[in-house]
Amino acid sequence: MKNLKTALLASVLVMIGNSAIADAKHPKIGFSIDDLRLERWSRDRDYFTAAAEQLGAKVYVQSADANEQRQISQIENLISRGVDVIVIVPLNATVLNNAVAEAKKAGVKVVSYDRLILNADIDAYISFDNKKVGEMQAEGVVKVQPKGNYFLLGGAPTDNNAKILREGQMEVLQPLIDKGDIKVVGQQWVKEWNPTEALSIVENALTANDNKIDGIVASNDATAGGAIQALSAQKLDGKVPISGQDADLAAIKRVVAGTQTMTVYKPLKLLASEAAKLSVQLARDETPAYNSKYDNGAKKVDSILLKPTPLTKDNINVLEEDGFYTKAQIAGQ
Repeated sequence: MKNLKTALLASVLVMIGNSAIADAKHPKIGFSIDDLRLERWSRDRDYFTAAAEQLGAKVYVQSADANEQRQISQIENLISRGVDVIVIVPLNATVLNNAVAEAKKAGVKVVSYDRLILNADIDAYISFDNKKVGEMQAEGVVKVQPKGNYFLLGGAPTDNNAKILREGQMEVLQPLIDKGDIKVVGQQWVKEWNPTEALSIVENALTANDNKIDGIVASNDATAGGAIQALSAQKLDGKVPISGQDADLAAIKRVVAGTQTMTVYKPLKLLASEAAKLSVQLARDETPAYNSKYDNGAKKVDSILLKPTPLTKDNINVLEEDGFYTKAQIAGQ
């Protein structure tokens, strides 16, 4: 009887062990995205899911549709589903510390994706080097218009990336401001990176400055699109250099048409694939190849920063080579 009990116990332990191995081989990953209604994030979702599934993981995707409370509730839901890792694109980087603490209490690892979650005990951060993106944006405008009145169109005030981008932009602009070559006649953050708000801000800026704005450093393609609408109404589109980032298709068409000077291409497939790899490694208690640390107010977070690419009319073919867009898509066919 004793031998039978011992055999049964050994059998149960083997089953538990096999189950743990199976779980490690097939980790469950939650992906909480701020707003899947934006083209950018639907691409990330598709690339991330494909890469994670190829590595044997199961991915559960949630979209907060630009609602802070919904994102918190969805993160709590992912925790209750028993995921091993939650990857978060935060809508508001400053309100997730309690949700992250709940995840950690449940033994769930947390990865901050593209935007850094602040004041929370996250495990890792992966993004492109956003300070470098900001430098590229300012350099793109300065190259075309090295002197004159500049307007700085920032991103969402709740997005830490918007502030990092501004740091990069000012690395380039401040020496020229100090020399008197550039005068910043206005600067404003754009709630939720909303193009309609960007349109309104630039309309007001043009009115306040009698249309005498010589360059606009816009922090992404959506805000650049709004700004270009305002410029177009004053027949200034194509005459005032303007930056962007994300390589949205509409922006690429504007770059080709000459109404947007440049954008910054961040190969989303690379970001999503590396994030999937990072998440699976964390789920399996492996050590990822970090190349940086970012202070998020609570700790110095292990980070992976990837390299962005500035795009102008001259190197737009990079997007075709990467399979990001087809030639027909860029041409609008």
